[in-house]
Formats: sequence, C-alpha cells, structure tokens
Amino acid sequence: MAVFFRGSQARDYVAAVVLVAVCANPVPAKAADTQSDGLGMAVSVTKVRRLRFTDSLQLTGHLVAREQVPVRPDAEGLRVIQILVEDGDRVTAGQVLARLARTEGLPGPTGTVQVTAPVAGIVLGQAPPSPRAQRPEPMFRIIVNGEIEADIEAPAVMLPRLSVDQEAQVEIPGTGTVSGRVRAISPEVDPASQLAHLRISFKNDGPKNDGQLHVGSFAKASILIGNDWRPSVPLTAILYGAERTVVQVVRNGKIETQPVKVGLTGGQDIEVREGLDIGDVVVRRAGSFLREGDVVRQIADDAS
Repeated sequence: MAVFFRGSQARDYVAAVVLVAVCANPVPAKAADTQSDGLGMAVSVTKVRRLRFTDSLQLTGHLVAREQVPVRPDAEGLRVIQILVEDGDRVTAGQVLARLARTEGLPGPTGTVQVTAPVAGIVLGQAPPSPRAQRPEPMFRIIVNGEIEADIEAPAVMLPRLSVDQEAQVEIPGTGTVSGRVRAISPEVDPASQLAHLRISFKNDGPKNDGQLHVGSFAKASILIGNDWRPSVPLTAILYGAERTVVQVVRNGKIETQPVKVGLTGGQDIEVREGLDIGDVVVRRAGSFLREGDVVRQIADDAS
C-alpha cells in the first residue's frame, strides 16, 4: 500500500530515515584514522650494528714428538742385563738407561756397557722397525725436553689462509682443550691426498710436561683465521633467493629491497660484507608480506 506525505511531513520523514541509516552504519574511527594519516603497516625494525666475528678452520691430526733422538749402544753383539727406565719416564742428560754385557765367545773387551741418555726428555720406548734401516734399531727413543705437539693435516686449498704464529685451540680426548700456535707449515703437499701438514706447539702453561699428553693421540684443531668487528644483522632479516640474497631496508618510511653479500654467523646474527652500512634500518623479520615501496610504520627493536 503506498503512503503519501504532504509538505513538512515529507521533509521530516526523509530526515528521520537518514539519521537511522547513519546510526546503523557508523564509520570505524581506526579505519578513518588510518586512511587519513597514511602510516601503513607496523613492522619491527633494527639497525645494522657492528659485532665481533671469529673466523676459524677446523682440522684434525694427532700428537707427535716435536723432536726425538734414538739411543743405541756403541757396540754390537751385546746382551741386555738390566733396563733401568720405562716408557714415559723423564730422564736427564747422561742418565743410565740400561746395562749391557758382551755375549760369551764373541771377540772384544769384557765387562758391562752402559747406555746413557744423550739429552734430557721423556723415554718413548723402542723405535718402530724399518725395513730400510741399515743400522740396528735403537733401544730407546727420547722426546727432547718432553715437548709434544700436534701434527695437523690441512687440505691444499686451505694453505693460503694459514700462516705461522696463528692462534689455535687443540681438543684432545681425555685431556680437554689446549691452547697453542701454528709453529710450522710443511711446504710439501701429498700428490695423492692433496694434504699438507702443519705443526701446532702448545703454550708453556699447557699440560705437555705433566704426563697428560701422549704421542699418537687424536687431536682436533681450531685455528683462528680472523677476529674482526664487522657490520651485522639478525639472521631473520635475511631473505635467500635463487639468484641473490637480500634484506628489506626502511628508507623514508618505505620498503626497499637491498641485495647483500653475507659471511660468517655468530649466534643469532650474520656478517654483512657488502650492501649495508652501520646504522641502516632493516626489517627484523623479513617476509613475503612486504613488497618494494610499501609504506610502513617502524617499531624499533630494543637491541637497536
């Protein structure tokens, strides 16, 4: 049924309908504010900061005597009548190690022959037999001054990064970690294995003189290559792609995609070698929800 109004009744009815429509569909205050101020999406950001990164090589090998001397009697054809030392004993130069006597019936002077230590050190025992040896095998070997060090194998491709006097930490099962330095690097590379050898000597305050180190023990060396302060960002700020690695930088309130070259990691951070400067602002948790040119509202990270 149609209803007709005249004059002022029609105007009052239209005003009432408009008022009801406005009250039923109010404009959200937050949406209105966002549209008017244009601040964009809120994102957590952090600044590129300088951190210390440690670069090291992990290699393996075993413990050896730094220098050893063989001990033989002065004459042949003698029989042992007394051994006065055992493996691992510490001896002084001139100390008697064994007594020998000439076998009956053989020519030569009779009497007891003493075998003495030519140097001070640690008795290592008999030397392993050698099929090419033209002299009798030594009765003893002595580690000169008891000095034991690590003989470490290094791939030839790593040799340019190694140098004498670099600091090292050597982990030895049953002993722990011993501090040392690279003492020597062999100039020869095995053509079959492409491995070279380097020697790591231990510091004077190490356990080399108290019987804790043993020749032949396995050794794992961590050689310090570099220890520098470098620009860094959190690992979560890095986006890895098929062709490049990038971070999302905030400049003038907008997102910019910045290619970077990264390096070492340390904890939750990663070294940035190229692409960023100290103080640049990056998105802490980069992700696909942000695009180049997006307007964002920065929420600073406490670490910044």
